[in-house]
Amino acid sequence: MAAFNYEEWLVQVPESIEQDPLWSFQVYPKALLLSDLVWKDTDRMMKDPRGRVIAKQLVDSVGSICANIEEGHGRGFGKENAYFQRVALASARESRGWYYRGRRFLDPEVFKHRIRLLDDIIAALVLSSEQQRKYRKR
Repeated sequence: MAAFNYEEWLVQVPESIEQDPLWSFQVYPKALLLSDLVWKDTDRMMKDPRGRVIAKQLVDSVGSICANIEEGHGRGFGKENAYFQRVALASARESRGWYYRGRRFLDPEVFKHRIRLLDDIIAALVLSSEQQRKYRKR
């Protein structure tokens, strides 16, 4: 697998996505990046019957992270946004589990990178959920 280059990935992100206020939510670019990486990560999995099951789950759960962040952001700040962020958090945790189960299909360095990226996403979503909970209590 070729080495990953963040700057090269960033250049291909459409300007309309980067200019959306959602882009400034630190976890969103990471989730979007992971949704691109999962496509490459699942190539090898798709060649093995055991891997195909994992690949489908990975694509679905990683895609759900972005989708729920996007939907929640589209609903503004409040209960609905908090709900969709919790769903995104659950999808991130699910994705981490599927990456673990699929680790035999990945280069060890790729696996470590994806787990670190998911750990960052999970931490950011937990923090955001806590901040929203504190804000709602005011």
